[in-house]
Amino acid sequence: MAIAANANKGEITLGPVLFNWNPERWRDFYFRIADEAPLSLVYLGEAICHKRAPFFEPHHAAVVERLTRAGKKVVLSTLAEVMLAHDRRMVERTCGANDIVIEANDASALFFLGDRPHHIGPYINVYNEETVRFLAKKGARSFCLPPEMPATAIGSLCQSTRDLGVGIEVQVFGRVPLALSARCYHARAHNRTKDSCQFVCEDDPNGLELRTLEGVPFLTINGVQTLSYDYLNLISELPALSDMGVSRFRLSPQTDDMVRVASLFSAVLARHITAEEGAAALDEMNFSAPFSNGFYHHKPGHLRAV
Repeated sequence: MAIAANANKGEITLGPVLFNWNPERWRDFYFRIADEAPLSLVYLGEAICHKRAPFFEPHHAAVVERLTRAGKKVVLSTLAEVMLAHDRRMVERTCGANDIVIEANDASALFFLGDRPHHIGPYINVYNEETVRFLAKKGARSFCLPPEMPATAIGSLCQSTRDLGVGIEVQVFGRVPLALSARCYHARAHNRTKDSCQFVCEDDPNGLELRTLEGVPFLTINGVQTLSYDYLNLISELPALSDMGVSRFRLSPQTDDMVRVASLFSAVLARHITAEEGAAALDEMNFSAPFSNGFYHHKPGHLRAV
């Protein structure tokens, strides 16, 4: 069960799909990632709503096998919000998979994992070195930091925890997870209850755009989750993050060409192309939402600081 980070420049990773995709689309997405994307680690699992998980289970074993055969490490992600007994049982089942590494996204997962080596996901608030030290003693070996952390805090955390031998992971692309709620926004938007949602979130494979009264898009709804409207893009900051000691760089899946995105981030990380060339190539892909990097530069998150 090797989960140590690459000691050199680091590695590009792919977070779990956060949206409710058609099961065949979900399967084919990961098949293509396995065959074509220059990634070393892929997170799988339903992190947002337990009701979605059964739709992907028939394809799960085939996806894990395809990714593993392609040389990708696979980590199972747990739910990020546990509200019901069913949620807790789902987290317990996920953590019970002893042959694969688990990413804990809720404190309930830590209970089931005990001292077993695991990853900490971005939904567990890790903002300082004392938290890293405490969780590392409990078996945590990699930490994906909350996406709102600025560069100064990331650098300080990398420096102060270097002696622990843990990996620090930062999301560098995709919509930014901002909040989770007991209510299902998607169901409410369609005058349905959470229990009788009829899986309306599947109509929005990149999330449901939320606009201000003036018609300006500023957030994205994904079931019980709120994300940014804009796409986080830290490709220009990749060399600086690597120099700080960040060892993993997470891409969050969208319906866009994630193989192309992964190829560009991988090329910049390996210094095969410059960060400027990578940024220009991403701009040419014409994504449906603007890019942002405000949190990293200690500014409002939706801004893109040059």
